[in-house]
Amino acid sequence: MTVIASAPDGSSAQPSPEATSSSDHAGQQETSTLKNTDFEAAAALPQFMKVVGTIVAPTTLLTALMFYFGLMFAIGYFRYFGVNWTVLNLPVQDYLILSASSGIIPLMYLAGIMLVVIWLYQLPLHKLSTRTRHIVLQVLMPFVAITGLFLLGVAMVDVWYPILGLSFPLETRGISLSIGVLLLAYAARLRRMLAVKQRAVPSPPHVPVGMIVTKWGAVFILISVGLFWAVSSYALNVGATKAQGLAGALSCETDVVLYSEKSLNLHAPGVREEGKQSSDAAYPFRYEGLKLLPQSGNMYLFVPANWTYGKGVAMLLPRSDKIRLEFSQPMGAQNGMC
Repeated sequence: MTVIASAPDGSSAQPSPEATSSSDHAGQQETSTLKNTDFEAAAALPQFMKVVGTIVAPTTLLTALMFYFGLMFAIGYFRYFGVNWTVLNLPVQDYLILSASSGIIPLMYLAGIMLVVIWLYQLPLHKLSTRTRHIVLQVLMPFVAITGLFLLGVAMVDVWYPILGLSFPLETRGISLSIGVLLLAYAARLRRMLAVKQRAVPSPPHVPVGMIVTKWGAVFILISVGLFWAVSSYALNVGATKAQGLAGALSCETDVVLYSEKSLNLHAPGVREEGKQSSDAAYPFRYEGLKLLPQSGNMYLFVPANWTYGKGVAMLLPRSDKIRLEFSQPMGAQNGMC
């Protein structure tokens, strides 16, 4: 409190040095306390990431994530054609390449969300007047906390009881978990700022560094699990969608004629087997009406040219010198329909 004394001649005296010093000290202490609430996450997360880095190398973790996302893409893709991905023997580099199809768009969204989160976290609420800040915090904090609890509850309950059903994408669960945890962490920050203004003497209790690192480490893990869950579901869905698009345009894929040393007994609708008359032919058996699905590894994956999701079959053959493939433009390309 600043005391102003009146001089005998009616003029006003200057504030006492003790009062000015006390006011300045209180303001500096409050500003320091507000900065401490912002410094907590900035100091804890680097220490947590340092601990994680000593356990798992960042490049190893990134490679494992890319492999897993490529695996989810492959599962969704080949499962659409009724093929179990384990029989294809795809190499690791193929999974890493497939992860690019399912990881670019999520990374773009993740980068945008991170920017928005950083901007919200850095809003200069401490520059508002005391009354305005008090109103903002009392309105914003309950809204953020309730929304975060709702999203977190939806993600947790849907694991055991699918309340979202098929009307929502599968990645909604993981996104709800990550956003819910982020909102709860932001609500906790707003609560600390409000508590600073409500205390008569702004001197927050000392919290051990280990507890702060553990808390923010748990927040980081929950957010990462939610994002991992969302991207995995997205990769599975993208693989199935890519396969569906290929099946819809199967007539425009390259026609394949398969030659074999022995009869392969490929009996499927639309597949024709023809035996050559010459006995000295290297590949006397000929199969028409096939399409080769894009994949690699040591297996060939064929489907009939008239393949459909409900009734189509897929044929898997090992790569060897006992079979020969002959490719030609599809009839649709010759007619200008592709």
